[in-house]
Formats: sequence, structure tokens, C-alpha cells
Amino acid sequence: MATSQTTPKIIIRGLHKAFGSKVVLDGVDLDIGKAESVVILGGSGSGKSVLLKCVLGIVKPDSGSIKVDGVETVGMKGKERDELLRKFGMLFQGAALFDSLKVWQNVAFGLIQGRGMARAEAKAVALKKLGQVGLGADVAELSPAELSGGMQKRVALARAIAADPEIIFFDEPTTGLDPIMADVINDLIIASVRTLGASALSITHDIASARKIADRVAMLFNGKIHWQGPVAELDRSGNAHVDQFIHGRAEGPIRMQVLRP
Repeated sequence: MATSQTTPKIIIRGLHKAFGSKVVLDGVDLDIGKAESVVILGGSGSGKSVLLKCVLGIVKPDSGSIKVDGVETVGMKGKERDELLRKFGMLFQGAALFDSLKVWQNVAFGLIQGRGMARAEAKAVALKKLGQVGLGADVAELSPAELSGGMQKRVALARAIAADPEIIFFDEPTTGLDPIMADVINDLIIASVRTLGASALSITHDIASARKIADRVAMLFNGKIHWQGPVAELDRSGNAHVDQFIHGRAEGPIRMQVLRP
């Protein structure tokens, strides 16, 4: 995935967010370039999901700036926010499909409900997108409960790209999958982002996935970016937090709260 040298698609500066006394984001600075894939690494509770929610406007930051295409988005409301969200696609952790809807209806949901597209046209788009993630028309008529975990992830990816978004967020895209299916999903993510020319921001603790889908990696811990750089430099970052995380070591600057007998 190529990196553009023009103005970044998303510019995050000085982002702070706390819930009561718990500081979750503590001055995050991060850029996502046009057609660039950025992966945020970090353990549970490091602030990864909150960062995504701030960019999407689901959570309001306490302070800081989030610009998309050069436009400040913090505090956006109403139609202005709705127009901004049209730029985004999202693959949720655990797929988050609607059990009561057929597969094609899940993929077409945003097209019908969010954009007012006619059902027949939306179904045609859904079938095309399902094809792009390797699923046939026979799968389109099934319910999510009839699918394996890997197939559900592919349906969720088809939904994320259904409206040809300019920006795609991937929330733990390979969680719960076996290594082979995880690699299939990684390949599909790369292909989808390249086809759309989209900017991608992924959050994960899966090092193998990060190495495969990222152009650039950022390490988030205790609400701060401790290191960021090209994925090729991950193994020689010189950063103790990154080194501990990618090698899965219990000892290091990242301390897990564990009750010991």
C-alpha cells in the first residue's frame, strides 16, 4: 500500500480523553496519510478503541484536534457529522453482524438505511462486494448464524467496503481466528484497501497481522504513542515498549496488573 507525500488524510494532535480519574488518551499525535495503512499496536486498555471512537465522533475528546481532509471534526454535529461519516467504513471486532438479517442485507444495511439506496440496487452492490471477499451468491441468502467465524469476518469486511469508503477502520480484524484464516483476512484487507485507494487505520495486538497489513506502525501504551515508524523498522525500533510487545515478554516497561497468590 503506497504512502502519499501530500497532506495526511487524518491529522490527530494533542488528543486527551479521561473517564473520571482514568486517563485513557494523554496527548496523542498521529497522522494517517492518503492511501496509507497505519496499525496501532497495544494491549488491552491502552486506549486503542477510544482513539477510534474519538475519530468517529462516538466519544468526544476532552481536548485536542482531529482533522479529516484538513477540516476540524471535533465538535461536528448533525448533517456535517453525517457527511463526514460517509467517508468511513468500519470492520468491528467480532464482526457485529445483525442476526435477524440475511448476509446480503447486512452488507447492504448502510446503503439502504444510511444512503437511501433502493433495495434491488443495494443487493447488487452487496453481491459484488461479497464476491470481492470470496463469498458467492449462495452465502448471501444465509443468516450470520449459519456462517463460520472466518466467513462472518469476510461478510463484515464486505459491509465495511460496501460504500467505497475513503477511510476504513479495522478493530482487531483477526481476533478469534485460526492462523490460516487470519492470514486470509489480512490478504483481503490489503486487496480491499488497495482497490479502493483508501486510508486504513487498524488496531490490533496481532503482531503477524500488523506486519502484513501495515505501512506504518504506532505503539500506544498508557494513552501515549511511544514509538511510530515504518513496519520494516519494527524489529529495530530501539524502543523498549515495542520490543517487549512484539516478543510477548512479561518483563519490561509494560506492566500487567496480575493478582499473585
